[in-house]
Parts: sequence; structure tokens; C-alpha cells
Amino acid sequence: MPTLPTVFETLITRSREQDAFGGVMTEAAIAARVAHCERVWAAVQQLCGELGLTSETAIASALWRLWLPLAQDLIAQYQKLQRPVVQGILGGQGTGKTTLAAILHLLLEMEDYRSVEFSLDDLYKSYIERQQIQQADPRLAWRGPPGTHDVAIGIELLDKLRQPKRGRPVVVPRFDKSACGGAGDKAQPEIIDPVEIVIFEGWFVGVRPVSPAAFAGELPEPIVSEGDRTFAQDMNEQLFDYVPLWHRLDRLLVLKPVDYRLSKRWRTQAEQRMKATGRSGMSDAQISDFVDYFWKALHPELFIEPLTQNAMLTDWVVEIDEDHSLGRVYAP
Repeated sequence: MPTLPTVFETLITRSREQDAFGGVMTEAAIAARVAHCERVWAAVQQLCGELGLTSETAIASALWRLWLPLAQDLIAQYQKLQRPVVQGILGGQGTGKTTLAAILHLLLEMEDYRSVEFSLDDLYKSYIERQQIQQADPRLAWRGPPGTHDVAIGIELLDKLRQPKRGRPVVVPRFDKSACGGAGDKAQPEIIDPVEIVIFEGWFVGVRPVSPAAFAGELPEPIVSEGDRTFAQDMNEQLFDYVPLWHRLDRLLVLKPVDYRLSKRWRTQAEQRMKATGRSGMSDAQISDFVDYFWKALHPELFIEPLTQNAMLTDWVVEIDEDHSLGRVYAP
């Protein structure tokens, strides 16, 4: 059995005082988690390396405090419900939602539980349909905001995936962001066998409409003009179409930057790294406009902050620090 890095000693000590998943851990629970970490550590490190994560301390902290207990929690939920569990993951640019989904898939697979990950992006309407939407409403310049997804397909998909003892394969839609000159289009769907865990991630997965009163008075930047206010109100109305889809979620985890504005910096850094490899990318000004567009549609302070305080809709909130490391993990 591999020896765990010394950073785990600090994590174990803290768990005797407080653990996000279930309060203070008993010595027996700590011993069981140590044994589990030893069993999966090498595989997790390898996958993290493939994903570009190199900090041993950050990997160990995430494994101990979030990845492993969350995977175990999903298994427990599956055993309780006796049907597939749908875990929603809400997170913006740079919060690590895709990484979390990949790690969960690995940990569940090592426990002989099958899982499938898909993104809100996979539910985008076709290129032609989105062109028609843009012609009808030029404000929808980019894919992404409410109204650009085929919600009915998502509902049908989750209904099939949640069926207990389903014997037939399921067709999972996929989206190719590089198609149509970068505008993106539907890709060849994936046909999968039934699974026990469904991981559904996206930048506004689980986000609910807010009260019209939220749009009164001064609004957070970049919602500055009356046109911006109207756009935000219209996007809020579009969210009502997504509520039946969110009703199919069994659990919701919110990945929350300690400051929502970090997403713009993270996106800029990612773009700069990509351009450093010789690939084309957006300028800093284009990135700023791009991120502002999504904040104008569904501003984090208006739409995500309420979820982090709502125990009825959100199971866990995971704070992401400025350096992308794991911050607080708590239930609302």
C-alpha cells in the first residue's frame, strides 16, 4: 500500500475537530478514510497529472475533504434511493467543475459503481436553431444563456437515466464546441449502458428564477444600463423553463469562488496559456466582454449567492480560493 504524503497528517488532525461531510470524524472513520486514500492515491495522482494538476498538497486536500467523501455520499444515496442518483454541479469559469466530475467518475469506478458525466453544454440547441434565436433576439450573441438549450431533451434524458433497473441503453447528447467555426453544434451522441450515478455540471445548473424585486434599484456591475437590466429580467423569465429540469436533480453542489470576479482573471490566464502554445485565442478585452455577457445574463450576486444560503435547494457549497485551491466546504 503506498505511503500517503505528510500533508494528510494535518488533514487528519483537522478532521478530529471538524469535517464538512458529517461533522467531527471518529477515529474509526478517520482510519477508514486513510485506508481508502491509500488505495486510490496513485490513480488519483495520475489522473490529476493528466488534468494538469500538480500540487500534491492541493490534490491531497481535495481528495480528503471533498472528492472522497462526496463519492461515498453518492454511493450512500444510491443505496438509499435504490435508483440512479443525479448529482448537479454548479460552477463558473475556473472553478473546477469538469475536474470534479472526472475525479468522481474515477473514484466511483474504483468502487464498482458506473457513472456518466454530461454538461449543460451538451443540451445546446443546434447551430441552425441558435442562429434563428439570435436573429429573433440579437442580444443572444453567444451560446450559453437561458434559452439556448433544449430543455426537453435534458428532461427526457434524466428521466431515462433515473429509472431503477433500466435494462436498455441510453442515448446521451454531446456538443462539439469547435464545430461551425467555433460557434459549436450538436455532435455524435454517446450510447451508454445504465449507470448508478449521473453527474450533471454547468455554469447555471440548478439556478432558479429570482423575485422581480431583485432587479429594482442599483444592480451589480456590469449591469449598468436600462438595456442591461431588461436583459437580466428577460433571462430570469427564461429560467422558469429550466425548473422542471432542475427538479430531476437529487443533489446540488455549488462551486463558489471567494470572489466571483476571479472567474474573469482565471479565464484570462487560461486563454494566455493556450495562446502560449501557439493556438489562437481571445484578447484580454474580448475575454472581458465575453465574461461580462454572462454576468449580465445571470449575475452571480443575484442568482448564485441565494443558492449558497438555501438549504432546501443546495446540499453543499465549496469555496474556491484565489489560487484555485479548496476553501471552505459547508452545507448552507
